[in-house]
Amino acid sequence: MTVSQLIQELNLEVINSADLDREVVGAYAGDLLSWVMTRLDSDNAYITIMNNVNVIAVASLSDAACVILTENAEVSCEIIDKAKNQNINLLRSEKTTFETSFLIGRMLYDK
Repeated sequence: MTVSQLIQELNLEVINSADLDREVVGAYAGDLLSWVMTRLDSDNAYITIMNNVNVIAVASLSDAACVILTENAEVSCEIIDKAKNQNINLLRSEKTTFETSFLIGRMLYDK
């Protein structure tokens, strides 16, 4: 599945688009950045409520396919600028982290 398909299926808001044709092969949900940094795999969707620039840095280091901020988390200009500079797809969901994770899991594994 691609980031674009995720956006369409989950009705996600696009805050920054870097490569919407990027493949998504898995997902990881977490808010403790030091923990996420050691577990987020390349080409995964990173699902979090955290809304600071370090989320973008972790996504970049891990080569994540996208970052999905949940529960309509506020997004500062600083975060958007960092996502643009790091070429990170930055998306937002009105759903909770659990709901977003569940729906992505269903898309990935219920084939």
